[in-house]
Amino acid sequence: MIYERIKAEADQKGLTISELEKQSGLGNGVIGGWRTASPNARKLEAVADTLGVSVDYLLKGKKEH
Repeated sequence: MIYERIKAEADQKGLTISELEKQSGLGNGVIGGWRTASPNARKLEAVADTLGVSVDYLLKGKKEH
């Protein structure tokens, strides 16, 4: 679920996963690995910041009002 939310947000912002990884300071393939493994908090926070969403949204799918 986390990967799907990240992918959807990246798509809405016109970013590929690879571009998102670069902008978030992550290595190539890190986000793709989250399809089967849980991300660490620091990396997930970097992605959330880059996308302009909360970590809570990426984890639970609930947007802040």
